[in-house]
This record gives sequence, C-alpha cells and structure tokens, in this order.
Amino acid sequence: MNEEIFNLSIRKLLKVVGVSSQRHIEQAVTQAVADGSIKGTETFPAKVTLEVAGLKLNVSFDGEIKLQ
Repeated sequence: MNEEIFNLSIRKLLKVVGVSSQRHIEQAVTQAVADGSIKGTETFPAKVTLEVAGLKLNVSFDGEIKLQ
C-alpha cells in the first residue's frame, strides 16, 4: 500500500463530500426560507453516513445545523 496515495485519496473524497454537502444544505435552507416552510431560526439534527462497501465499513456521525 502506498501511504501517500492512500492519504491523498481520502482527503480528496472528504473535500468533495464537504463542499458538496455544504452547497446542498445551503440551497435547501435558502429554498425553505423562501417558500416559508422554515423561519430561518431553527436548529436541525443532522446525520451523515459513511459507507465503504469493499471494507464493510458503515459508520454514522450525528450533529446539528443551527440557523441562528
């Protein structure tokens, strides 16, 4: 195993996930505020699941998204 390639590939995946996830969340919040379904002061529980089928890895991370 090449440690450098391994670490770089993990970082690349996490960067894509982080940037894409943030964009999707921001768009969803913007739309929900615009259509009046939320006020923009809420806190939402959030869950992220990481799955790597070839490694039989499935782990979840819980957190929250605060709008104010």
